[in-house]
Amino acid sequence: MSTETHRELTEEGVEARVGELLGQERFAPPAAFAEGAEITDPELRAKAAEDPVAYWEEQAGKLRWSTPWETALNETDAPFYRWFEGGRVNVSDNCLDRHVEAGNGDRVAYHWHGEEGETRDVTYAQLLEQTARFAGALRELGVQEGDVVGIYLPMIPEVAVAMLACTRIGAVHNVVFGGFSATSVAERMEVSGAKVLVTADGGRRKGKTAPVKPEVDKHFADLDGLQKIVVVKNAGNDVAMQDGRDVWFHEVLDAADPVDPVPLDAEAPMFILYSSGSTAKPKGIQHTTGGYLTGATTSLRQVFDLKPESDVYWCSADVGWITGHSYIVYGPLANGITSVMYEGAPDYPHKGIWWELIEQRKVTKFYTAPTAIRAAMKWGVGHVSGRDLSSLKLLGSVGEPINPKAWLWYWHVVGGERCPVVDTWWQTETGSIVITTLPGVDDAKPGSAGTPLPGYEVKVLDADKGTEVASGEGLLAIPRPWPSMLRTLYQDPDRYRSTYFDRWEKGAAGGEQIPYFVGDSARIDDDGYIWVIGRVDDVINVSGHRLSTAEVESAIVAHPHVAEAAVVAKADDLTGQAIVAYVTLQGDTESTDEVKAEIDAEIADRIGKLARPKRIVWTQDLPKTRSGKIMRRLLRDIAEERDLGDVTTLADPTVVESLQDRWREGA
Repeated sequence: MSTETHRELTEEGVEARVGELLGQERFAPPAAFAEGAEITDPELRAKAAEDPVAYWEEQAGKLRWSTPWETALNETDAPFYRWFEGGRVNVSDNCLDRHVEAGNGDRVAYHWHGEEGETRDVTYAQLLEQTARFAGALRELGVQEGDVVGIYLPMIPEVAVAMLACTRIGAVHNVVFGGFSATSVAERMEVSGAKVLVTADGGRRKGKTAPVKPEVDKHFADLDGLQKIVVVKNAGNDVAMQDGRDVWFHEVLDAADPVDPVPLDAEAPMFILYSSGSTAKPKGIQHTTGGYLTGATTSLRQVFDLKPESDVYWCSADVGWITGHSYIVYGPLANGITSVMYEGAPDYPHKGIWWELIEQRKVTKFYTAPTAIRAAMKWGVGHVSGRDLSSLKLLGSVGEPINPKAWLWYWHVVGGERCPVVDTWWQTETGSIVITTLPGVDDAKPGSAGTPLPGYEVKVLDADKGTEVASGEGLLAIPRPWPSMLRTLYQDPDRYRSTYFDRWEKGAAGGEQIPYFVGDSARIDDDGYIWVIGRVDDVINVSGHRLSTAEVESAIVAHPHVAEAAVVAKADDLTGQAIVAYVTLQGDTESTDEVKAEIDAEIADRIGKLARPKRIVWTQDLPKTRSGKIMRRLLRDIAEERDLGDVTTLADPTVVESLQDRWREGA
């Protein structure tokens, strides 16, 4: 077993090697990888910067368009930009039809694995047939171009079918992460005006079946506008079907006639994805067809150096997040790639399941989150040792900044020191990867995202003046529009403008438009590498999932005995950030384990289990200014056990002393 393909690893050996590597600042692309890389031109960024619009036209031209565009970029109504104006294109046609017509219908689109060992191989031809039929079924259910279709499904092939079917007929899909509660789903369906919901009888997680459809029924009874619920028979549990509203997925699929892809305007809305913002109301981030597909397709091909004939690619994210949209469904399929889709958790049925699947499916490109890497580190190298991971050629990281130690563990233990690691920075709003290293060209610096991809311009700006920071810390900004950027917030253009384009004046950082405000602080070093530090708004990133502090606070104060609550983020070795809640109870209510459990249950019901605080600190009062504003900065400092600095602006400075004592006591 002690061969190159089956490496025996020990904790002591790994710890020693990672410790040795911590002193190394840069890691060049392995020579063997660089020789066969798609992009080997170190001047590509500079060439793209000479005429970014022309560069993006070249990339868009690699897709199949029904009608060529007339204007590549219309900036007259900035920041409501329009890309490839006048062009007509269909996403499902580019993801499916053109590959089948090219003779690749027998190529596997997805190697699907269920958590109990079930497998399904879905070819491009099969995926096309199911997509075309379900598109016909949606039409027969009354869905027209521009209507919103909600999708609340586990990680099963039907989720890709549902998404692609929407794009085939111009419906706008609104996918909700399966970890969110039915209450959150109902809220997102209501505010988006969804006409149809596609869901499942149940979802499986770590050997248990969650009753998805019964929970949906409980919260959707009074939802105006929702006309039909399509149910995928997934877990096999008994569910009630409401006459006139509920239909089975397999029955409508079998009965429907397939439909051809509809040529759609490049700026036609493609999907809404709700992302928690700095208020309790979720933000409906709206992406459009031509620009989004261009960004997702181009970035995946370049960053993961894709070879459709030989690569087996696996992104371990959930389809309910933007990573799943761009890099499980649209990016891979538009590039004609074979992917792995896994239903379960990374530690079920055992903590080595991911490495087992990589070995079994000969995965060549693997994309996961720092949270998962840190979890694997915690579980120990014994779950990786002895596995044949020699098929791997490239590793990716997404969701949050990755610390150098985790990067080095990933590179050494999983990649065998022969695979480039691309740490990618991007957002739901950007639609596709913006900052990373090109694996055949750039040196990697563990902990740094890298530099902007070709066609993008990213700068670190002074927080107040908006002037460019050549070397040092500031706020991350994108001065120039790009094709896959969000076009607006659904039915809320004023909030779109105020959230992303009110931070600086027009022309800041030397650009012609108002820079897009990312919401992250960052540092740029002397080599131009960007180090993302973290969020500057009231958003907590837990295991790559963005959660609004206001949304969590709203769920906590819904408990009948809670008078007030404030939620902050705390650095966490496993999840990146963890939620800390400071809670004041009403009257004589005691801070018991029972009350904590009730608060956790309230949060799980309203948002999802992932939003439950890691720690609740009970307090009689919160630190407030004389005007009544809660000083969350001080609450973060208490949780991080930092020096609090000046507290003289507080109405009652003794409050923070009490909270510090309670924090140390673990109360």
